[in-house]
Amino acid sequence: MSKTVLITGGAGFIGSHLCDRFIEEGYTVYVMDNLITGTLDNIEHLFGHPSFRFYHHDVSNFVHIPGPLDYILHFASPASPIDYLKMPIQTLKVGSLGTHNLLGLAKSKGARILIASTSEVYGDPEVHPQTEEYWGHVNPIGPRGVYDEAKRFQEAMTMAYHTYHGLEVRIVRIFNTYGPKMRLDDGRALPNFMSQALKGEDITIYGDGSQTRSFCYVDDLVEGIYRLLLSDYSNPVNLGNPEEITILDFAKELIALTGSRSKIVYRPLPENDPLRRKPDITRAQEILGWSPVIGRGAGLKKTLSYFEHAVKA
Repeated sequence: MSKTVLITGGAGFIGSHLCDRFIEEGYTVYVMDNLITGTLDNIEHLFGHPSFRFYHHDVSNFVHIPGPLDYILHFASPASPIDYLKMPIQTLKVGSLGTHNLLGLAKSKGARILIASTSEVYGDPEVHPQTEEYWGHVNPIGPRGVYDEAKRFQEAMTMAYHTYHGLEVRIVRIFNTYGPKMRLDDGRALPNFMSQALKGEDITIYGDGSQTRSFCYVDDLVEGIYRLLLSDYSNPVNLGNPEEITILDFAKELIALTGSRSKIVYRPLPENDPLRRKPDITRAQEILGWSPVIGRGAGLKKTLSYFEHAVKA
């Protein structure tokens, strides 16, 4: 019999790519999503597949899946500032109550659970690049605190279940990721810049553009997540592309890629917005044998094709 995996948030950007990967690997895939930020468009091609099932459900409420379950991947959460600033309570609940429910489900099923944490646990970092040993520099009551602290609590709860119940857990700290299936109104740098450039609108940069990010193509991330799930390592692992670029240079790169005549305009930097972000991926390299293989140029071309179609739709 095939292995079974539950992917929460499976109708979202990263979650839907994980669905494709696990179907390709021969798993039976259950998706649970309340669709507040995800969309069925991302997974509609899987409906009717004999090894795929969708549950429209909020994991902050009691979760039940009939039959055996081998793995759980918890990716349910608003993930962009535009979403979690609009839905702060839901963000906190899915990171706390939702995580508790899924850890309980994993315990009852004897399943291994992988939780999606984030580079945001490092806050506006005082250590660069960020290693897994760094505890972070986070404002718990700032506007980003609802997401940052939800994920930090999620990690703490997960490790508590591992320590006291012997539950098999995996924790991935995801850095900036991009690729097809991102929402045009996602609110993060790449979808903002690419959709504005394709529409000929001004490209909006917050701050002076000197802040940095490191962008990982989604296929690389999915490969890392898959390897981590099947590894025997329980502590957090950074996954991201360590190639760092300023936001201003990134905007110029996308203007050139799209052939747009958009102009760059500047707006005030949001409170607690990280000034530098770059993963140290030594742990992933040593434990998982993983490094990103898709360069930003190639990844952006693949992403552009998707966005061109989405803008016209």
